[in-house]
Formats: sequence, structure tokens, C-alpha cells
Amino acid sequence: MFSRLFKKDRRKDIARQLYDSLVRAARSPQFYGDDGVEDSVDGRFDMIVLHAVLLMRRLREGGESGRDLSQAVFDVMFDDMDAALREMATGDLSVGKKIKIMGEAFYGRAKAYETPLNEGDQAALAEAIERNLFEESPLSASVCERLAVYALESARLLEAQPIESLLAGEAPQYAPV
Repeated sequence: MFSRLFKKDRRKDIARQLYDSLVRAARSPQFYGDDGVEDSVDGRFDMIVLHAVLLMRRLREGGESGRDLSQAVFDVMFDDMDAALREMATGDLSVGKKIKIMGEAFYGRAKAYETPLNEGDQAALAEAIERNLFEESPLSASVCERLAVYALESARLLEAQPIESLLAGEAPQYAPV
């Protein structure tokens, strides 16, 4: 009876491993700086979202198990965002509102990237990145193009990675930065 209470949730552990991998990729210093994304809370959030969209898109191709794991990665990601907001001394009353805004931002970006990623349309993806990710602090067209090339190459690498390896928690393959 008590064994169920203390049983580890393997799917959540795998989701945490995948999320940690995508965060490491998103925090690569090569994305940030004078000719890159602003190294700020918003810039890091946007890079995490880009990597999460790529990973979750691939996971959903893994049938019901993949869709369940994609949802688990999403849940881990937003639990982490919630904890990060609380660590930054965001008041308890405003955390929920900020998480809601972040969730809406995630879904908006995911929708904007879907068609360009599916069609391999670099120009449309660069435009979506410019419009959605960095409307607050505009990036040069070359940065958006570079991110679009990176995202499309990462999508190809993820598609080549066996879905079984991702479902088992193997780190996702992203393009070199």
C-alpha cells in the first residue's frame, strides 16, 4: 500500500532529464552577447522556449507515450519557471499571473514556429522569431536568420534521433552553435 506513495515516477524523471538538457542547450553562451540574444530573464526564457518547442514537437511524433512525455516536459518546465519566479522574490499573488502570461507566450511561439518548422521555411521561421521572440528588444535580421538556421538544423537532428532514445531520456540532439 505504501509502496505506491513512495514509488518514483519514471516519466517525470525522464522529463526532468530532457528539460535539463534543453536548458543547457538554451544557455549556450554563443546565443548571447553583442551579436545575439539579450542575456536577460526574457532572453533566456525565449531561448528555452525555442528549444522546448523543438523537443516537444519531436516527442509528439512518438505516439501516446511521446505526447505524454511532451506534456511532462511542459509541466517540469513550468514548475521550474514558477520556482525561478519565487526565487527572484516575485510575490506569491503575482506568480500565477506571470506563469499564465508565460504559458500564453509559449503557446503563441509554438504556433508561430509550427508551420515554418514543418515546411523547412527558413525565411518564415526567421520572421516568426523576430516577431514573437524578440519584439521587446529587436534583434538584427542576421541574428534571427542564424537562429532560424539553427532551429531548422536542430529539428533535422531531432528527427534523425530515434524516438525511443528520447522516450528513454537520452539527451536531445541540437545543432552545434
